Amino acid sequence: MATIETHGHQAACRAILFDKDGTLLNFMGLWGSWAVALTGLMERKLSELGSPGSLNKAGLLGLHTDGENRVIGYDKTGPVAMGTEEEVIALLASTLYAAGLPWNEAITAVRELNASAMADLKRRREAVPLPGLREFLQDCLNAGLKLAVVTSDSTSEALEHLEWMGIRDAFVSIVGRDRVTRGKPGPDMALLACHELGLQPGEAVVIGDSNADMQMGKRAGVAMTIGVAEDYSEDAQGAGYLRDADVIIAGYRELTIHH
Repeated sequence: MATIETHGHQAACRAILFDKDGTLLNFMGLWGSWAVALTGLMERKLSELGSPGSLNKAGLLGLHTDGENRVIGYDKTGPVAMGTEEEVIALLASTLYAAGLPWNEAITAVRELNASAMADLKRRREAVPLPGLREFLQDCLNAGLKLAVVTSDSTSEALEHLEWMGIRDAFVSIVGRDRVTRGKPGPDMALLACHELGLQPGEAVVIGDSNADMQMGKRAGVAMTIGVAEDYSEDAQGAGYLRDADVIIAGYRELTIHH
């Protein structure tokens, strides 16, 4: 059994369960362009329906925009950060329904627009690992730790993104939202990953960038929950949304594995 340590906190563990978006890869690098493409298509569709004004990207999806309504960031407590693809589709469909489309047509229309935006995303393959991730994964493997991914994304898309980054082989278990009954913040993903790794939840650590990840870990009974907030510092704080994290880090270089 290895020990993971950071900022005076440590936990003995045999496995680490990672969230994917914002934890393994840069969120805006991948999903920022998708959000721009999909919201642009949505605004065009709303215009066709005669709906005045632009899409409320902040209030509806938790996207941060500039003065010209361009996407520049996201709310880490919002739907885009923590919701499933179907939840985001339902939110967007509600705007088409409000503009006059029957609900079934609204859902179908958003799914088609999303498929177009996703196809564009797959062409670009803009999945960029967070700084220090590759080295940390290698340290984990050298220590004999088993690694898993637990994500609100679909399992197939998670596999794609890991392949794009060249880190697929590091993970024994990949658990997407489609593989469990209850998504985050429920414990199901963590429990399934631990089962597939052949160990108890108390032998695992969860690393994620949202409080839903932290709550998932707590409810599953893992040894430690570690929140990732790239803008975090112990002096400045700034990651209050990770209130259920045992410890918060700004990056992987703050983690040490002892074995």
